[in-house]
Amino acid sequence: MPGYRRQLYRDDAVVLRVQKLGESDRIITLLTRRHGRLRAVARGVRRTTSRFGARLEPFGHVDLQLAGDPKGNLGSSLHTVSQVEGIDLYGKRFLGDYPRYTAASAIAETAERLTPVEREPSLRLFQLTLGALRALAEGSHATTLVLDAYLLRGMVLAGWAPALTACAVCGTPGRHRAFSVPAGGAVCPDCRPPGAAHPAPATIDLMSALTSGDWRVADATETGVRRECSGLVAAHLQWHLERALRSLPLVDRGAPAAGAVPAPGGGGAGPVPPPPGAGAGVDGADRGMTE
Repeated sequence: MPGYRRQLYRDDAVVLRVQKLGESDRIITLLTRRHGRLRAVARGVRRTTSRFGARLEPFGHVDLQLAGDPKGNLGSSLHTVSQVEGIDLYGKRFLGDYPRYTAASAIAETAERLTPVEREPSLRLFQLTLGALRALAEGSHATTLVLDAYLLRGMVLAGWAPALTACAVCGTPGRHRAFSVPAGGAVCPDCRPPGAAHPAPATIDLMSALTSGDWRVADATETGVRRECSGLVAAHLQWHLERALRSLPLVDRGAPAAGAVPAPGGGGAGPVPPPPGAGAGVDGADRGMTE
């Protein structure tokens, strides 16, 4: 637009992803506190003389000054980073730690998938994402538990939370033994569809504990229960996303139990159908996961 001058505004954000642009620039995907997910060009950050290139690495919490229309009504959809200050660069703590790095990658990819519309504010998801990365950096809980808690609470925010304390089909209360991803979670014997998984009762208890933030119960679970929980959570999320997460199969969840059948995402939940289109193949109330 002739004569249009891009306005400047500030926000703090989590860096979700970086992409190369030209010889020295990058496109930064950000989840901001007040403006939702947006993309911005960082000029010259790949040069060794860049003033703030190291601050715009994935998983960092940064304070930015951006040039562009925050509502996206004028000019390019790509904003420009003019200033950046690091608040807490969590990514530096993951270097050389494969389990935490891959878990953080899965968190960042999930946050991007759960915000399909750019510049749509999502404060609760921002706080949940920031809290999950902080929990990974501090190492206060097992890596896989932090990731699965994030995925479950992210699904709560998206309206996809699996039914755990009542039948997903008829609403009969109780702890039911069968779990069906297409049906929406735990199902009673009368509503159980063919091919439903039969996780251990402790697995459903773990999913409930991670959703509600009961870390005392979650931290006391065994490895086999955690792997089965991870498989169900991954399958449920990817079913609703209608496509697989690229980073989720790379997450290190430890050695599988003997005879376990891995579900999508590296768990051991038994026969769970893949998400539609995937080929053959909370609210953040807990202080350890939220800001």
